Amino acid sequence: MKRYAGLSHRPCPISRRGAGAVRCGAPLAAMLLAVACAGLLPSQPGRAAQSDYPNKPIRVIVGFPPGGTADILARAVGQELTASWGQPVVLDNRPGAGSVIGSEIAAKATPDGYTLLVVTSSHVVGSIVSSKKVGYDPADSFTPLTRLASTSLALLGHPSLPVKTMRELLSYAKSNPGKLNFGSSGSGSTTHLAGEMLNSMADIRLVHVPYRGGAASMNDVISGHIQLVVISVPSAVPQVRAKRVIGFAVTAGERTALLPEVPTVAESGVPGYEALQWYAALAPAGVPDELGAKLNAELVRIVQTPNVRAFIAKIGAEPRTDTSAELRAYLRAEVAKWTKIAHQIGMGRK
Repeated sequence: MKRYAGLSHRPCPISRRGAGAVRCGAPLAAMLLAVACAGLLPSQPGRAAQSDYPNKPIRVIVGFPPGGTADILARAVGQELTASWGQPVVLDNRPGAGSVIGSEIAAKATPDGYTLLVVTSSHVVGSIVSSKKVGYDPADSFTPLTRLASTSLALLGHPSLPVKTMRELLSYAKSNPGKLNFGSSGSGSTTHLAGEMLNSMADIRLVHVPYRGGAASMNDVISGHIQLVVISVPSAVPQVRAKRVIGFAVTAGERTALLPEVPTVAESGVPGYEALQWYAALAPAGVPDELGAKLNAELVRIVQTPNVRAFIAKIGAEPRTDTSAELRAYLRAEVAKWTKIAHQIGMGRK
C-alpha cells in the first residue's frame, strides 16, 4: 500500500485492518482510531510515515539544462544519496527563465520529501528581475535544507587599461564616469547585478554590456572589444594565469584559494561588498520538521565527505552548509540585497 507523509493522504487504518480490528479492541481504542482517521490526531501517523523514508525514488528538480555546474553538482550529491539510502535519485531538468520554471514546479510539489530542488543564486535573482509575477517566494515558498557550495565572481580587465589594481580602477572610474564598460552573462544575471552593485556601492558608473553567456563576454574582453567583465572565478583562472586579462578583484567576502593573489572588492575600498554564485538544496514548503531535519543532516554529511569536497573543489567552488534556519535567513537577505539593486536600475516588478 502506498504511504504518504500527510495524514489526510493516508488510508485509514480501518481500511487496512478491517472493521473487526476495532470491534476486538477496547471502546477507547476504537474511539481514538476513529479520531485519527478523521485527521484530528495528525502527528502520530505523520511520524509513522516518515520512519521508513525514503521508500521510493526521489526526484531532484534542476532549473538548468544537463551539463551545467548546477546539474553536475546535483548529480554528484544524488549519487551519494542513492548509495546512502538505497533509493534512486532521479534528476528532472526543467530549464528556462533563469531557473524560474524549475522553482515554480518545485514550489507546487507535495511536501513529502520525494521532490527536492537544487538551485543557484538565479533562484533569487531570476524571480526579482522577472517582468512577470513568479509563482513562488524564493525563501518562504520552500523548506530550506542547506547550501551545497559557493563560488566567487571575478572582475577582470583588458591589459591595455591604464590601471593595474582595483583601487586604481575605482579611482579612474570615478574620474571618468561612463567611460568604462563591463560585460556580463546576460541582462538580469547575477554577474550583471554584481556589476551594478559595484556601481552603487563605489559611486561609479560602468556601462553594462550584456552577452548570451559568460564565454562570449570573456572572449570579448580578451580581444579588447570590452574593457571589463564580471565572470565566475573558475572561468577566470586560466585567463588570469595566462595573463590574457588583469584580475582586479574577486567579489566574495574573502579571497579565494583559486586566485589567492587577487584582492576582494571589499578590501579594495568598497567595504561590505559581497556577491556570490551559490548552490543550495530546497524542498517544497510544508515538509514536516523531522523529515526536514533528516534531509538537512544527510545533505550536510554528504557535502563534508572527502570525495564530494574534492569534487566541489574540482569545479572551482567551495563547500558550504547551513541549518534550515540559517539558509532561510540567507535567502531573505539575498532577496533584499538584489531587489534593491534591481530597482535602482529599473528591472523587475516594483
